[in-house]
Parts: sequence; structure tokens; C-alpha cells
Amino acid sequence: MKVTRATFDDVMVPNYNPAGMVPVRGEGSRVWDQDGAEYIDFAGGIAVNVLGHCHPELVNALKEQGEKLWHLSNVFTNEPSLRLASKLVNATFADKVYFANSGAEANEAAIKIARKYGHSKGIDKPVVIVMDGSFHGRTMATLSATGNAKVQVGFDPLVPGFVRVPYNDLDALRMAIGHWPEAVAVLLEPVQGEGGIKIPDAEYLAGVRAICTQRKLLMMLDEVQTGIARTGKWFAYQHNDGLIPDVMTLAKGLGNGMPIGACLVAGSAVGILQAGNHGSTFGGNPLACSAALSVLDTIEQEGVLGHVNDLGKQMLTAFQKQLVGKPGVKDVRAHGFMLGIELTMPCAELVKKALADGLLINVTADSVIRLLPPLIINSEEASMIVEKVSKLVLDFLSSQQVESVA
Repeated sequence: MKVTRATFDDVMVPNYNPAGMVPVRGEGSRVWDQDGAEYIDFAGGIAVNVLGHCHPELVNALKEQGEKLWHLSNVFTNEPSLRLASKLVNATFADKVYFANSGAEANEAAIKIARKYGHSKGIDKPVVIVMDGSFHGRTMATLSATGNAKVQVGFDPLVPGFVRVPYNDLDALRMAIGHWPEAVAVLLEPVQGEGGIKIPDAEYLAGVRAICTQRKLLMMLDEVQTGIARTGKWFAYQHNDGLIPDVMTLAKGLGNGMPIGACLVAGSAVGILQAGNHGSTFGGNPLACSAALSVLDTIEQEGVLGHVNDLGKQMLTAFQKQLVGKPGVKDVRAHGFMLGIELTMPCAELVKKALADGLLINVTADSVIRLLPPLIINSEEASMIVEKVSKLVLDFLSSQQVESVA
């Protein structure tokens, strides 16, 4: 059966608006469509393909596990999930791990932990403090926690129990907690990805931790996008010496394209969920966990962390040299391989322009070009990213009437 982009319109629910081309093959940082056209992937499946497309180690891991065992349900445990949980515990602050199938599911688990934690303290209607500009998923609870009104339109009534404060503002957080004695947790991203690669002040996360400790609130970090070496550490919280959250959620890069999410807990959050409180039919299945194990092992064996640190700094410096001070460019910022080029105007049309030039990019928050390339790109490919995206931006700006922000 031959299928094309038009088939999508015929048979798929139109909650997405995919590009005109249909990818059929990928290798490393490259993707090919049905017509054989080649593209370089600067979006990484939105921070998913940390090891690029069809990395041989992952392919072998899936083949090997695929011939053994795929699924039995959580009436049983399985070896790959136990090995993966052990590896995550050993690499982080966590004492225990819960596996899900996505970032939204992992965040749902975190929200349920926060609420049950509140009830254990005698709070009938627990409140979770969340951030403006955040993104935590599209299930009803995670949508309600998300700080973007656009994605909430049409879904009222939203789930109650969330109070929103400005990101990177410790005073606002203190005021909200003081106003809401029902507050039981703070949920936030170490870097806001969907919000436009917003990087907080260096002291911000430590300040949140101190406030949570003082008020006996759970500090819950959504590392769905920042986790798995994306920022040059295994997890973004590790850039802050001594910082230990109570809960951390993962997904995206953990499976490199295989659906998997994880909710890691420590301290007061460990014993909250008991048998029967929460679950997932497919969570922690052997196939997904084998892929995730291979991701972690390969990152370690190939020295990806140091590579991301070095090459990430080089790309940021090169982008700043090309773009900072140019009319229409508001800011150029990065944390490892999370790069954001903020313009003074909406620029969603750049996604199509890039595609026509053989580039896969993403625009978020209306005016931020978000680049999340595979972590395995080489220096030549990094230079290509800077050259091609800078030209794309400058050509776009030259066609607009812009004023300098310098």
C-alpha cells in the first residue's frame, strides 16, 4: 500500500500538522524522505534522538531483546527494567524508580506523588506550585500544570490544584507559598525548553531547593528535555553542586525514540506510592528498557558528556559571533546542546524554509529557533549547523523590517 502525506489527511486525526515530506530512513544525524531527499536533523526529534537515528548499538540491543521477551505486564518484573532502574539509581540522587511510557506519564506520576504526600500531611486539597512558560505534557493534569494558555484553550475545566508563578523568581515563589499553606510541592524545569530555551540564574535552582526544604515541600524537576546528557551532565540538576531534588522525571532521550518515561524519587517521596496506587500496562516493558540501557551505556562508552560540553560551547560562541547585535536578533543562548536563537518577531515560517534547504529545525514560543541536535554530531556537522541556520536567520531578517535591539 502506497502512502503519502495526503494519506495523513484522509485517515489521521488532525491534531498534528506534519511537514509535506514523509521520512522513511535515518542514520546518525541524517534523514531521507520517500523521494530520496536528504535532510540533516538539527531538532533531534525534539530532544529525543540523543544518539541520532538507528545507532548500531541500539539496533543490536532491540534485536537481541526482541528475540527474547517483549511484554508480560507488571504482574511480573523483568531483568531489563531492574537493570535500568539500578543504573538510574546509581547515577542520580534517587532511591527508587517508576517506569512509564512518556514524559507526560512520568509527570502524572510526580503530580500524584505530590498530592498523596499532601494528604499524608493532612492537607485535603494539596497545591502544586508550577511556573509560567512551563510545559509538562498534554494529559489533563500535565496540561493544567503547563504554563502556556494556548495549549489549554478548549479543555476547560482544567484540573485544579496548581498555582503558577514567574520562572526564575524566588521572591514570587516565596510569596505564593506564603499565600497557599496547602502547597506541597514545586514542579519546574531546570531549563524551559518548550518555553523558549529559558535558562535561569545560576543560583535559582539552589534557591528553590532551600525554600522547599524550609517549608517541607517536594522539589520536583521535570528533566524530560534536559536529561540524558543534553546539557553536558547526565542531568541538568547536576550542574548545581550538592543539589538533590525529591522527584525527577525523564523521557525523550532516555529511549532515543523508544517510548519510555521514568519518575525517580528519594527521601520523603519514596514511600508515597504503594501497590495499587498507580500503574501502567506497558511501563517498564523489557523492549523499551533494553533500548534505554543501551542509550546510557553508549553515552558512557563514547564519552558523550565531554563532547557535548566542548562542542556546545563552540556552537554557542560561533552563533553569537554570527548573530548577536544583528537587527532582529534579541538573544542567542545555550546550555550544552539546547540552543535558542530568539528573534524580535514571530518566525514559525522558518521551519518550512529550513525544510526546503534540507534542514530539520524547530520554532517554539513564537519567536525562538530551538536547536536540539543529536549529541553525536561531529565538529564538521556542528559548523554546518551554525553556518546554515545563521544564513537562514539572516536571510529571513533581511526580508523583514526590523530594528536593532543592540
